Amino acid sequence: MQTTALYKALGLAFGALLVTACASKGDMEEGAGSSMTATEQQANEAADDAATRGVETASLSGEALQAEANAAQAKLMEMTVFYFDFDQTTIKSDSKAALSAHAAYLAANKSARVVLEGHADERGTVEYNLALGERRAMAVRRYLLANGAAAGQLEVVSFGEERPAMMGHDDKSWSKNRRVEVKYQSR
Repeated sequence: MQTTALYKALGLAFGALLVTACASKGDMEEGAGSSMTATEQQANEAADDAATRGVETASLSGEALQAEANAAQAKLMEMTVFYFDFDQTTIKSDSKAALSAHAAYLAANKSARVVLEGHADERGTVEYNLALGERRAMAVRRYLLANGAAAGQLEVVSFGEERPAMMGHDDKSWSKNRRVEVKYQSR
C-alpha cells in the first residue's frame, strides 16, 4: 500500500516537474538573455533525467523501476532551499516537485523530523521580516501536510533577516535571502 502511494506521489511529482521544465524551456527561448536560478536549473535537470528515464522505464522490471523511482526521489530531495518572490508566501511552481518528494519521504518514514526555517531579505522592519519568514515556512508546512507528512514531523522556525544566505544590498542578494530551508533533524 505504501509502495503504491509512493509511486503515485512520484508520478505526480514527475508530471509537475515535466510541466514546469517544458514551460521553463519555452520561456528561455523567448526571453533571450534571462538567467536561470540554481533551483530552476536543478528542476530542469531533474525533468530531463525523468524524461530520459521515462522512455527507458518501459522495458525495466519491477525491481529496476523501484530503483529508478528511489533515485529520482533522492535527486529531488537534494533540493532543500525554496525561494520566494518579494513580500510573497506563495510556493513557486518549480519548487512543488521537490516538496512533493519531501512529503512522500516523510509519509513513508514516520520517524523523520524536519525543521522548516523561514527567511526574509533585509527590507522591512525586523518584526515584519520575522513574521514574513514564519508565513513562508508555514506555507511550506501546509504543502507538506497536504501531501502526506504528519504534523508531528514538522517544526517551523523564522529567522527573518537575521541569517542571510548572501550578503549585499541588491536584488541578486535579496532573492537568495527570501527562502525556506528544509533541514532534517532525523531521517
